[in-house]
Amino acid sequence: MDIKQLREFIKQVQNEVMLERYDFLLDEPNTLNEEMLEEGVYDPGILKAVFTAGGPGSGKSYVADVMFDAREAGKDKVFDAASFVGRYGLKYVNSDNLFEIGLKKMGIPLADLGEISQLAKEEGQYKGQDAKELAAQIGLLGKRPDSVRAIAKNKLNKLKGYYTSGRLGLLIDGTGKDFSKLSNKRQALIDLGYDTYMIFVDTSLERAQEQNAKRERKLDPEEVEKMWQQVQDNKENYQELFGVKNFTIVVNNEPVPPTKEATRAVQEFATAPVENPLGQSWMATQLAAKDTSGDAPAEAPAAEEPAEEE
Repeated sequence: MDIKQLREFIKQVQNEVMLERYDFLLDEPNTLNEEMLEEGVYDPGILKAVFTAGGPGSGKSYVADVMFDAREAGKDKVFDAASFVGRYGLKYVNSDNLFEIGLKKMGIPLADLGEISQLAKEEGQYKGQDAKELAAQIGLLGKRPDSVRAIAKNKLNKLKGYYTSGRLGLLIDGTGKDFSKLSNKRQALIDLGYDTYMIFVDTSLERAQEQNAKRERKLDPEEVEKMWQQVQDNKENYQELFGVKNFTIVVNNEPVPPTKEATRAVQEFATAPVENPLGQSWMATQLAAKDTSGDAPAEAPAAEEPAEEE
């Protein structure tokens, strides 16, 4: 094992340890609240919510990493499900990492999901197990509330509740294929006082298929095309919903970082004073309570949010 391979191995172990710790904290709300949500009204990303949209293989995570300084262009990402995104204080919201924890506990490699799905259709066996039943347990088939996917989403919703109770900044990673769901989610955050922004990661279908083929967790090419078209159909609707000022399109057809102009626009949004009057009022109330008591005010309850987008 050379030095490069050793470094990669160490990174992998560190990520796995962090993910296990994160999963434990979700079952201990008080610990989670104390260890991860201490910033409160002084959080650098307070009351800022950034949505990403783009189909499978569009490179949303890479674009967000680079734009928020979570990693240098071309290097491995340095944030995971439990971390903050760069120096902007945004909390990463995506259930995929929690889903992967569940798969690991079941002893199922991420790369085998496609095989399991296909065997389930054929009513075959996967390593001696009924593939159809296993697919249902994982959440690849049907909508069992006790599936690995459902549990991951429930835990993510719990985590989002803690984040929004303190009005902490969010980076919400999704495809954007369902305009209505994302629109409702955005409105729920606005009602809490958040300013919102969207990074729309645009790729050609050919590029999306190429990138999907390289992923450990591959989707069926027909599913990639279907989701790609759904996202494309929503592009103009999102631009109208968020407005020109709070909407950026990043074309990601080549392995190059986002433009400086696009990156600057997103970073300026994340660091600008809160514009939402509800958010301004919440901050004023929090600061006044701190000044009066010398202690942090009690956190307001988080609003109910729509279920996470598939």
